[in-house]
Amino acid sequence: MKKLWGKPVGLTAALVAMVLAVAGVATAAPWEKVVGGELEVEYNGGFSPKVLSKKKPTPISFNVAAKIRSTSTENEGHPPALKEFLIEGDKHGQIDVGGIPKCKSGQIQSVTSETARKVCGSALIGSGKTDVEVKFPEQKAFIAKSELLAFNGGSKGGVTTLFVHAFLTAPVTAAVVTTVKVKKIHKGRYGLLSTAKVPKIAGGAGSVVFFTLTLKKGIIKATCTDGKLQARGTAVFANSAKLTGVVTRPCTPKG
Repeated sequence: MKKLWGKPVGLTAALVAMVLAVAGVATAAPWEKVVGGELEVEYNGGFSPKVLSKKKPTPISFNVAAKIRSTSTENEGHPPALKEFLIEGDKHGQIDVGGIPKCKSGQIQSVTSETARKVCGSALIGSGKTDVEVKFPEQKAFIAKSELLAFNGGSKGGVTTLFVHAFLTAPVTAAVVTTVKVKKIHKGRYGLLSTAKVPKIAGGAGSVVFFTLTLKKGIIKATCTDGKLQARGTAVFANSAKLTGVVTRPCTPKG
């Protein structure tokens, strides 16, 4: 599985873990598959640059990506809806949204991507795309696509909030805003927990089958002390299934 790192103590993302050439970040790292029952999740992600100071946090761009599929023959193989995405980030990464304008969830509910950019453009900290498979009863499943826009929701009481906006179109039209909460933890290698709460899509008929999201360079900073950054992610589905995995990416320490 993949993961993001943290916030003022670890990399982050929402909803998080990680890739495609989105927002200028690309990685040749292979997709890593986690299988549980009739569910399969592939994770990918990375960061740039790879050369990082041992002591002084270096600004990086960070990407997380995932593919989800079901091998079940029931319901035409339509996977259960993704309900939550948890990411434990490397303790050597951090996110700092200080000085960046804030966006409120209510400002981007029920609006298109274009409108979301207009009302909260100054708070935009990342972008990507997603595919959602929608399966209504007695109808053939179809894929609805959208770009993803990540906005800064601010920090308070040790918790940083991000809002990830999507606007699905044709044949279903819906705005989806996922809230990501990031807080500091102390779990060995991991220093930050990012929890993304994914709302019901199309009344529960929609299931995320792909997403990739890149946070802009400078939102996240990291040091490289032992030649790697590591993240652990857990995907939680509406049927209570959970798939957890770890992704490790190399870095080059300097100084």
